Amino acid sequence: MPSPDELVRDMCRSWSDPDPDRIASFFAEDAVYHNIPMEPVVGRAAIREFIAGFLTTFEAIDFEIHHQIASGNLVMNERTDTLRSAGQAIPLPVTGVFEVAGDAIVAWRDYFDMGVINRAFNLAG
Repeated sequence: MPSPDELVRDMCRSWSDPDPDRIASFFAEDAVYHNIPMEPVVGRAAIREFIAGFLTTFEAIDFEIHHQIASGNLVMNERTDTLRSAGQAIPLPVTGVFEVAGDAIVAWRDYFDMGVINRAFNLAG
């Protein structure tokens, strides 16, 4: 079983060649994924649907982790997520907080500037 640190790193890497089913498999059945400027997404199936919807606009996201720390089942990282779409690359500074239980992510909270996301959607659309 991977450590919480390894599990989060593996999940982050999976977005570079995204498959909503594979990404959702990192989450517990009742996990919560909360992009803090938006409403939380609850449950693995809902997380999978959210990811699939997001990927209708963006081809992939490259997560560049600058710093990551783990303490027990809590993992935090500071990273730049580069949203790729139609030959464009839009960088998004993010801080992520992950809670892990066993071999699954039970909570993921990302903190970022929603203005960057809105501009990215306008450029990608």
